Amino acid sequence: MKTLILIRHAKSSWQNETLLDVERPLRRKGEKRTKLIAQHFNNIGLKPDIILTSHAERARQTAFIVAETIGFPKEDIVLEKGLYDTSVSSLNDFLYGIEDNHDTVMIFGHNPELTQLANQFISKKIDWLPTSGAVSVSFDCEKWNEIPSVKVIENFIIFPKMIKKSER
Repeated sequence: MKTLILIRHAKSSWQNETLLDVERPLRRKGEKRTKLIAQHFNNIGLKPDIILTSHAERARQTAFIVAETIGFPKEDIVLEKGLYDTSVSSLNDFLYGIEDNHDTVMIFGHNPELTQLANQFISKKIDWLPTSGAVSVSFDCEKWNEIPSVKVIENFIIFPKMIKKSER
């Protein structure tokens, strides 16, 4: 069984207009919402084998917040330039190429590609994966390159606004 968790980066800051898009940091609001999602992951015992993130600052910071909360070593997070400014086709190729020894993979990236990728696997399509939003699916297979032809199990679709006050 292979499990995929897709997470869109948190809300980023546009305050410094001189920064390149790839350099934009998180807004405080983005950090707060990511901590809600990360705590939810911690509450349900979500433990990825590997965390892969776009090298963009906002995605990297989002991945670090989640990793810290769920007890994943930050130094083990893998920065992937191929997850930034990409296409769904390239994301699919990337996904199919993940090493098979990783059963649970968490990927931090960007829209619109993450929404499009998630919609390939879920029955009720989403219009737009919001910042700090996450989608998780599992595949009934042993190899990542087998996922196009196997049964998909929807684990969850969670957005920060969906988290109940009792979890905060």
